[in-house]
Amino acid sequence: MRRRRFTVLLGVLVVLGLVAAPGPAAGFGTIDSGGQSREHERLTRAALSCAGDVRAEPDCFQPATMDYLAGHGHEFGAIGAPDSDELSDPAAHCDDADYVAGAYPRTRMQATASLVDCLNRMRMRFGEGLDAAQRLLGPDGEVLAGEVGLDPECRPRDEREVRAKCTTLEGFGRALHGVQDFYAHSNWADQADPARPVGDENPPGLDLPAPSPLLDLRGAAAPDPPADLSTGCYVARDEVPGVGACQLRVTHAGLNKDRGQIDPVTGAATDPTTPRGMVGTNFAKAVSGAVTETRREWQDFRSELVARYGTDRGERMICALTRDDPVNDCGAANTVVAVVALVGLLVVALGAIVWLRRSIRRSERGRAGSAGGAGPDR
Repeated sequence: MRRRRFTVLLGVLVVLGLVAAPGPAAGFGTIDSGGQSREHERLTRAALSCAGDVRAEPDCFQPATMDYLAGHGHEFGAIGAPDSDELSDPAAHCDDADYVAGAYPRTRMQATASLVDCLNRMRMRFGEGLDAAQRLLGPDGEVLAGEVGLDPECRPRDEREVRAKCTTLEGFGRALHGVQDFYAHSNWADQADPARPVGDENPPGLDLPAPSPLLDLRGAAAPDPPADLSTGCYVARDEVPGVGACQLRVTHAGLNKDRGQIDPVTGAATDPTTPRGMVGTNFAKAVSGAVTETRREWQDFRSELVARYGTDRGERMICALTRDDPVNDCGAANTVVAVVALVGLLVVALGAIVWLRRSIRRSERGRAGSAGGAGPDR
């Protein structure tokens, strides 16, 4: 009995520890606890939802589909998948690409190599989504109901999930996670604290706009980062100054802008809670950059679908990925068949009318001839 109670108590303590622990390399938040406010979900909705700031865009995501892509309630969604099974993998969150000019434990080349790891991971996920999209349509271009249904809800991270829409959006969502973390974890769009000297505890800020030319997920070229670009080094004991492997290095704790409030409709960012995020408008810049980059990546994903599968099929795939009822909303192939059938019916109807009119004329001529033969002789 004592052993059982001890086991239960230990389990409770582990769970509480996990919930209370700060989100490590997770970047923008995915849950509503531990200081997180579902930042990934909220900025994704602001960027791509039909209910968000781009609601007038033809390729925005409708509600049920957006719920899967961005997550909702207790569901991580596609965008949050890396926080479930790649939480401590720096490549999935653009961590460990740290560097400061001068006497520093790493070289610019080593920092760039870590950035390349992150970029390659995002490109791999981007490609996985593009590959999966080919199963959305049948051989005649028809939307396949079994591949686009969202009932039951998609299950990211589950190898048994094979529906094409689910797997396509999971690949794209995992790529977006890294893209968004780049703005939260790097100094690309922020500024240093002007009240402190620049160094590993206060790296310089680049204050650069989005989208970033470094995040070309359609290409294969190696990035050429600015000399002072840095992301944060991460270890489990994430703090400033760095400890363990992160000693004397720029840390995730010192550089991230992960936490704060984001309006899921407008993308407005307020109430930052991390030290770097509270410097000037750093949190707002990270969110704005991530929103802009998310839109760019969706545009690139759409363009690649068209380039890879052709205009007609590519556009129908885009429709299937964004609509909640794609079988009825995206049935372009069925529409073509219906138009052809209608034209055929019109041709038959016209033919019948012509035949009927000719028959009437022949009948009238016949009656006129009969009437003439019955008249008096001349």
